[in-house]
Amino acid sequence: MSAAPVSLSDRLFAFALWLLPTRAISHLAFLIAEIRLPRIKNLLIRGFLRAYPAIDMSEAAEPEPTQYACFNDFFTRELAEGARPMPRNEHALVCPVDGQLGMFGTIETGRLFQTKGVAYNLRELVAGDDSLAAAFLGGRYFTLYLAPHNYHRVHMPLDGRLRETRYVPGRLFGVNPRCVRAIPRLFSRNERLVSCFDTAIGPVAVVMVGAFIVGGIHTKAAGRVCPPHQKARRHTSYIDAGDADHRYVRGGQMGHFMLGSSVILLTGPDAVDFDPELTAGQAVRLNQPLGRLVPGA
Repeated sequence: MSAAPVSLSDRLFAFALWLLPTRAISHLAFLIAEIRLPRIKNLLIRGFLRAYPAIDMSEAAEPEPTQYACFNDFFTRELAEGARPMPRNEHALVCPVDGQLGMFGTIETGRLFQTKGVAYNLRELVAGDDSLAAAFLGGRYFTLYLAPHNYHRVHMPLDGRLRETRYVPGRLFGVNPRCVRAIPRLFSRNERLVSCFDTAIGPVAVVMVGAFIVGGIHTKAAGRVCPPHQKARRHTSYIDAGDADHRYVRGGQMGHFMLGSSVILLTGPDAVDFDPELTAGQAVRLNQPLGRLVPGA
């Protein structure tokens, strides 16, 4: 697979981000988004809605924008019940987010592609853990980009029990298509949280990748993971924790982002067949089938 040419404007955009203090700017954005003064928070929310007219507030559990206590609450708004129905096929692997499907494929020789011809390393992505990387070698991967106008909660693609999480510090480059084209190994450089689940088809990982202006990664199990943006890796095991708190059903919420970012979904070998309708670059919605669980996997 030969690399697609990268435009000069993409390179300049990525270089400008490289020079910026992205962590400081992102943390400041988080603090501003937490402001609860009605005049300021309503100004932020209304300005965002004007900038992104594709947002459909009728899908939200609370459709009135000014009812949210702060911009962060608005941005991480929940969907109204029934807004993203589950497919009838109980063997479908469902999309965990609203967004755009980037590259997807089989993890061969420990490589995943972030764009045509540009690969990054599975072992680096999962915090340098050899045994964890080996569990997904030969499996499937799906890269899902959440634009600012998308719904920003992350849900489970299938039933599973949380086994462990691995927080990996890193940069906060943008994860929009321009940066994905221009910055090598982007997803294994950025700050991220790797959540590993035991499922009926074997191990599954949901990797929440931080990005520029993303003020936080939150999970149901741990609460706010960042900020603050840590400098040390952190491993948390849930093996001995009670089942009730860490069992998730397909479609159940597992976390959310503050502002746009990406999710990388990993499954083990011989566990999932791709949905034949999938194409790189297509828009996807929460609970849309991405593939079919392979019986006996």
